[in-house]
Amino acid sequence: MKSFFEGIQWLFEQIIFAIHDILRAVELKPVWGWWAASIFNWAFWIVVCYYIYYWIIQLKEHKDNNEEYQDTTAHSFLK
Repeated sequence: MKSFFEGIQWLFEQIIFAIHDILRAVELKPVWGWWAASIFNWAFWIVVCYYIYYWIIQLKEHKDNNEEYQDTTAHSFLK
């Protein structure tokens, strides 16, 4: 069981969060490091804002077409 959790630790540290290690190393470069890390962050936020905007537009279209199903009794504890 211990090796299972160590495998999960390795996956996150070496694979999934590797970009954070790269950004940390790039940010410490004297000339262009901070700008490179900041551009990456701004690009990420632009993508996030675009998809939030897209999601809100889709919700509005469904509401305008009366396709939204709002049932407050969807769960038995709300009855």
